[in-house]
Amino acid sequence: MNDDIKVFFPGGKKVYAEYGDFVIKTDQPVYQGGEGTAPSPFDLFLASIATCSGYFVLVFCQSRGLSYENISIVLKKERNQETKRIEKIFIHINLPKDFPEKYNSAVIKSVNSCTVKIHMLNPPEFIVEAIVKK
Repeated sequence: MNDDIKVFFPGGKKVYAEYGDFVIKTDQPVYQGGEGTAPSPFDLFLASIATCSGYFVLVFCQSRGLSYENISIVLKKERNQETKRIEKIFIHINLPKDFPEKYNSAVIKSVNSCTVKIHMLNPPEFIVEAIVKK
């Protein structure tokens, strides 16, 4: 699979990304001039943190033969009212009553292995170039 992501503009405020066999669709909310037909890019960013966390919980449970059926993860955020930027992200791992208590801190540690979170804490360098086609 080619690792490149190709972005294209199907109309309105929609921006789609082609990645391998997938097309990832985004749109802006109606209040920002979009049609609200898909998550915004920032929503996908937050969802990637939540689903990455979920993946690591899933693998943790599967590797130990633990049930993950009644586990849920809720991502909450706290915004700075002045800057409107998110200052804190809370990842709540909701465990069922019968989840072995001895694994509570280990399941938290597994979420801290989320590669999306790790890239946020140690971000790559961004190089943005405008290339004129000939």
